[in-house]
Amino acid sequence: MTVLVTGASGFTGGCLARFLAGRGDRVRALVRRRDRAAGLDASGIEIVEGDLTNRESLRRAIEGTEVVYNIAALYRDAGLPSAEYRAVNATAVGTIVELAQRAGVRRVVQCSTVGVHGDIKTPPANEDAPLAPGDLYQETKLDGERIGRETAARVGLELVIARPTGIYGPGDRRLFKIFGKIATGRFVMLGPGTHFYHVTYIDDLCEGFRRCATVPGAAGGTYILGGGEVPTLQQLVVLTAEIAGVRPPRLRLPVWPVWLAGAACEAVFVPLGMSPPIYRRRVDFFRKSRAFDISRARRELGFSPAVRLADGIRRTLEWYREQGWI
Repeated sequence: MTVLVTGASGFTGGCLARFLAGRGDRVRALVRRRDRAAGLDASGIEIVEGDLTNRESLRRAIEGTEVVYNIAALYRDAGLPSAEYRAVNATAVGTIVELAQRAGVRRVVQCSTVGVHGDIKTPPANEDAPLAPGDLYQETKLDGERIGRETAARVGLELVIARPTGIYGPGDRRLFKIFGKIATGRFVMLGPGTHFYHVTYIDDLCEGFRRCATVPGAAGGTYILGGGEVPTLQQLVVLTAEIAGVRPPRLRLPVWPVWLAGAACEAVFVPLGMSPPIYRRRVDFFRKSRAFDISRARRELGFSPAVRLADGIRRTLEWYREQGWI
């Protein structure tokens, strides 16, 4: 197929573009800056400069494709106004669906997040669990789901929503703050670590995205894509330390004093457009459960995570070593 991947200069989008090209698809990659996507050229991927908020650049990128994977998003940046998050994560989804239908695209796969479910009180949660986004990123991703569905129903286009759990693997920098810090002895545990943290290895996620695009019965569906194992944070930390050949972190602090410190930092730094040294959201990582049921994706998509958690962590740590980070 001829496909478009937005956000291809990022970790997930870039991996997906190379994954699909490696399986024979003709891949077009939408990037904001060509100089950030130089590595994609070697995989035979067509590079198109554009922006989700620029309708004309979207139209050019979508024209002639059969499937659009919308991976691009604004993640979390304290210096950006809420209107910019909504323009990229929500409003643009409707524009993509509308332009895709006009261009004769068969299906759009919209990458959302399990974060739209918030803290999971009775894990594991499935796609029908209550929706309780906890920050602007999650709120706008949920708005993007709604706008995408409404637009798809209005114009008559197939839309599939994918909600990945935490994404990791070689090339990822975001979860270095977990795996890398454990490996270098700089990880500090807050609280007992008894809540769950569900992650997805990048290769498994890419296969899940591909199935969202190609399985006929998936049209109109919403699917949680996660790894086959759901550890507690403590189990994840111990396993990572074991693979890295280091002792598990011994320093453990109570959650709530740090959470209050995060609130104070946000009150000072955010109005100045600066990133606080401590966020409440980051502290919430140590107290909110993220455990999900992937049965629907297994049953309806044939999704079957192939990379065991220990193998995925090992590959990720090896990449960190190659970069000289650990």
